[in-house]
Amino acid sequence: MKMFPFKIARKLPVFFYGSVNFKELSGEIIIDAPIKTGMIGFGQEFEKMTRSKRIAQLILNGKLVFKGHAHFGKDVFLCVDKDAYCEFGFMGCLGSNVKLICTNKIIIGNWAGIGYESQIIDTNSHPMKNTKTGEYYPLSSPIKIGNYNAISNRVSIMPNTITPDHCVVASNSVCNKDYTRLGNNILIGGIPAKLIKNNYARDWEIEKEMLKKAKRVFV
Repeated sequence: MKMFPFKIARKLPVFFYGSVNFKELSGEIIIDAPIKTGMIGFGQEFEKMTRSKRIAQLILNGKLVFKGHAHFGKDVFLCVDKDAYCEFGFMGCLGSNVKLICTNKIIIGNWAGIGYESQIIDTNSHPMKNTKTGEYYPLSSPIKIGNYNAISNRVSIMPNTITPDHCVVASNSVCNKDYTRLGNNILIGGIPAKLIKNNYARDWEIEKEMLKKAKRVFV
């Protein structure tokens, strides 16, 4: 797989841990940050689950941009379609068994983690219409996850989702709209997700050094 110029590739910025199926690689990977060895880890073991199903898959036909270190757990399915744009901020993270499908635009902020068995999908996949007016709904809409977001397990993040900074999403929730009007430091959850609690945030400062060590952040 040749996705980088030699001067970048020789520093080995991407590590693949275990089996990954590279189905399509006609797209582009851009690292918009100082190049470090192993700064992007695919298939890492940083959760309690230690066994892999060996079903990790990467389909890259669009643009995948990293703003710094990023980490993917085991058995992640990552698909960026042609003309689509997907961006990970510093320490952006997908947990194990997460499915990310980007057909339009998905941005994941700094220190934002998507919990295991979640899905982040910016498309309805099929044409949907208003049966009364005949009007078609947009097939896809951008998604933007704010900085310092803690997305719990089995969360569905759907088209039109925008979360503020310092947002926590409860397990088994469905996000499908702009939540930034609710302000920062919030807990949202439910189907669809709504405000549960204000003045609520994960204490990232306490965990930062531990997370860097667990996710093999080389400096």
